[in-house]
Amino acid sequence: MDFQYSPKVEALRAQLKDFVDREIAPNNHEWHRQVAEQRYPTDLVGQLKAKAYQEGLWNLFLPALRDDEPGTRLTNLEYAPLAEIMGRYFWASEVFNCSAPDTGNMEVLHLFATPEQKSRWLTPLLEGAARSIVCITEPDTASSDPTNLQTTIARDGDHFVINGRKWFSTGALHPNLAFALVLGVSNPDESAPRHSRHSFVIVPKDTPGFEVVRDVPIMHHHSPEGHCEVVFRDVRVPVENLVGDEGQGFAIAQARLGPGRVHHCMRTIGQCELALELMCDRALSRTTFGQKIADYANIQDWIARSRIEIDQARLLVLHAAWLMDTQGNKAARTAVSAIKVVAAKLQNEVLDRAIQVFGAAGLTPDTPLSYLWTWGRALRFIDGPDEVHLRGIAREELKAAKAAGPRNLEHFTYRR
Repeated sequence: MDFQYSPKVEALRAQLKDFVDREIAPNNHEWHRQVAEQRYPTDLVGQLKAKAYQEGLWNLFLPALRDDEPGTRLTNLEYAPLAEIMGRYFWASEVFNCSAPDTGNMEVLHLFATPEQKSRWLTPLLEGAARSIVCITEPDTASSDPTNLQTTIARDGDHFVINGRKWFSTGALHPNLAFALVLGVSNPDESAPRHSRHSFVIVPKDTPGFEVVRDVPIMHHHSPEGHCEVVFRDVRVPVENLVGDEGQGFAIAQARLGPGRVHHCMRTIGQCELALELMCDRALSRTTFGQKIADYANIQDWIARSRIEIDQARLLVLHAAWLMDTQGNKAARTAVSAIKVVAAKLQNEVLDRAIQVFGAAGLTPDTPLSYLWTWGRALRFIDGPDEVHLRGIAREELKAAKAAGPRNLEHFTYRR
């Protein structure tokens, strides 16, 4: 087992870090200033995207990238340490055309779109000229079980008519939004197989009946691109906007969510590394009761535990990425669930320690800590709640135990 990054990845890490230090870091305060004025930094991000494109730091997340498509094709394992670097600035991934939900939507269109759909919808995403959203979660259903979804996609001649309400549609307020991928019930027959009743359709932004109702704050934080509640009232789109086959929506959603979950975890590692660096810097520079905070045993324990837990999570991320590359997304499902649970817990615990070391300043916008803590809490729901992933992991473990049959374990137990 080789833990060394390849020369190719090391070169890309150095190139990406140089770009971040040279272009992202000096513009971080300006990005936040414009966001505080409630305007999306379109021009700033657009200029940086053009530079990233020219330097070949583009679409790094997509292993299926074709030679005639813009970007640098990498495996999931190769992409992981690069996403970690991007994660240090939570707006940076868009600069490299590697931000959610576009990454997942590009993967879906790559796998399931028709040539016409790819030309109209995928190409602008790959080129960074457009943004997109995905509409799956609903406020009135337990969306951790997608078969509960109530949004309807009814066939009417040459069109589908969509009615329903979604929320947490990230990016719905982005000025470059072009379309939504919408999951809903296309087969109203409740006797049909539960996992074959849903479909995905493409809904252009300007379609009548498609409305952004509100931006939903996450732990009282407003994202500049929005995590929005949206409604569809008799929205009509041509049948050509169906993605994949009718009734394939559940399978498409699962294909989409696997890599996206790992991408979130990759960025989490970078954010936790940043928090640890800030924690150490603060501990070494702050004095209480005549000594540096770093000299206190409990602070040293927090730093040590954070180091250990970050490294543990990184190994799990790399293992999940390796499984996806070598055995496919389906085979890596349990590993992806495991790191998804671990990464969210990691972010909450490391950020909580860093905030405590900073004192009350850690609660303010003077550092990124409070926002990153709230995002860690949100990650316990994003792409499925912890409980669903834990249940899936347990099922696989019990399945393996049953398949193994009776095992000679009596020597490990004590019976009177």
